[in-house]
Amino acid sequence: MAKIITVYINNPRSSDVENGKLTPVDMSYIRWLKISESLARIGHDVDIAVPDRIHCNENPVREFHDTKITEVPLSKVNWYNYDVIKTLFNHGVETLNKFNGINHPFIISKLGSVVAPEDREGIYFYGDIREMLYESQVLINRHSRYVTVLSDNARNLWMECFGNDNDILIVPGGVDSIIPEPKKNPYPDDGLRRCIFAGNVYTRDSQPEANRVLIKKLNYLGKLLSKSGIKVYLLGHGDISNLEPEYVNYLGMADYDMSWDYFYYADIGLVVSAGKFMHNNESSKIYHYLRAGLPVVSESGFPNDYVVKDSKLGFVVESENMMLMSEKIEEAAYKKWDSEYAVNYILINHTWDQRVEIYNKIISDYN
Repeated sequence: MAKIITVYINNPRSSDVENGKLTPVDMSYIRWLKISESLARIGHDVDIAVPDRIHCNENPVREFHDTKITEVPLSKVNWYNYDVIKTLFNHGVETLNKFNGINHPFIISKLGSVVAPEDREGIYFYGDIREMLYESQVLINRHSRYVTVLSDNARNLWMECFGNDNDILIVPGGVDSIIPEPKKNPYPDDGLRRCIFAGNVYTRDSQPEANRVLIKKLNYLGKLLSKSGIKVYLLGHGDISNLEPEYVNYLGMADYDMSWDYFYYADIGLVVSAGKFMHNNESSKIYHYLRAGLPVVSESGFPNDYVVKDSKLGFVVESENMMLMSEKIEEAAYKKWDSEYAVNYILINHTWDQRVEIYNKIISDYN
């Protein structure tokens, strides 16, 4: 087994920190912690490199079920005490570079989206932001032994940009095998069916076009569904200044453990896309809805569309057809589903523990 340290961000949002500990509400933080947990569960000695300002000296150990992970403040990390460094997203490799670990011989770098040197259809980063992300990819290409992406399209774009110098791993998103039991219904007792969109709707500063499109779709669906006794809810981070509260109820943000009640007590899990298709970035919320046994209605165009179909718990609707989406949401909300089949399907195929087996193999081969 190897000694591994995982690295993500140097300056987390205040919403992801509580009492000096990471309490993630964003999927990027969740993946960071869950991958770290799963690597430790299979026997690796795993630390996570955390910003100094949130490091809790009294109790630097995080406990996840049967797993313990030690938090190490970034300023005190000796990178060469580790066999493997695993960075997450663009911020991860930038943090590693800033704290002088970029020349380590075994770096695995995970990316959420691969961008090209120019704007591309289906990749919703533009201009300066896209250029900044591409610069991070150049850094990864120079220094990382492995690059992890989410889909075949992402791998193909990486190879187009950089050739085949790095080994490329496809490791999709996943979900916990063990999740909290239902606790309390967080929704109002108004007799309406509940359709939840849980996730980031982005901001005007980072992905303004994606924010505009997602908010517009949620507003429109909320208006259509209000005539059918169905209320649309939004749970997550992003700019909601153009959200229409008469049609979409904003729930704010919830930490990971609390979020499960929003899935347990909903009737439909909603997935809409920032455009006609997502070139290489999947929808992580699909795995989480299905793990909770929540039927899904998803707009087509995501690389993991097939998960909804294979789980037999929901519908995938042609892109941009919000009228049909509303009809399928109504159908799904009143249909009797076999949720147990879908939950078992997810447990067999799409947990974090299964995802890290890919890492375990390359690390074991190296050691």
